[in-house]
Amino acid sequence: MSLINEYRATEEAIKELQERLKNLSQDDKLKKELEFEGKLRTLMGEYQKSLRDIIAMLDPDAKASKAPRATKVTGSKRARKIKQYKNPNTGEVIETKGGNHKTLKEWKAKWGAAEVEGWATLLG
Repeated sequence: MSLINEYRATEEAIKELQERLKNLSQDDKLKKELEFEGKLRTLMGEYQKSLRDIIAMLDPDAKASKAPRATKVTGSKRARKIKQYKNPNTGEVIETKGGNHKTLKEWKAKWGAAEVEGWATLLG
């Protein structure tokens, strides 16, 4: 899109949003809601109550069962180590970090998991 087309599209979007804002500002329902919100905030300030206090009074079960969110710590999960499996029957070698390797699953199905784990060496 050329810059002039982008400019005109943005200009048109602004006009539409201004018209929508004008229509909303003339709506009686919005005026009542804004009036209510203003009075509620004044009352909350007068009694030094927060929105959480009001919610707790009106609906005590709202978030009582929900534990506070734990902050996510990145980098705390230990990286898996690479294992190398060498099949003594075929001489084939595979390297994997987990057990979801197609060939490894085939070997475990054919020779047994305990036997195949005996072929593993830890690379690091």
